[in-house]
Amino acid sequence: MDNSERKYTVIIQTPAAEMLVEHARFLAQVSITAAERLADEFFAKAKSLEHIPERCPWLSGYSIPEKKYRKLIFENNYMLVFQVSGSMVYIDAMVDCRSEYQWLLNE
Repeated sequence: MDNSERKYTVIIQTPAAEMLVEHARFLAQVSITAAERLADEFFAKAKSLEHIPERCPWLSGYSIPEKKYRKLIFENNYMLVFQVSGSMVYIDAMVDCRSEYQWLLNE
């Protein structure tokens, strides 16, 4: 099996799920349709990580551990922050790229 056929197990960590709920709840105040689209796109992008999650670039910044997290942008302003470990993908956060998020990743 080559790398393109390898399937990863994607785990959405509790903080990432809670962030999705928070963003969708806020967005629903303006548009239920937009909130539903955000949730649908979140799950579609998460599922896409089952195949070749390494295609996504490294997340970098002054307080972010080097080559620990990868990122996947969706819906123009949101980002999934995840780690790959063996055959597992752990989605640790969903953040709005328009706001400061590096504090989430400090260890």
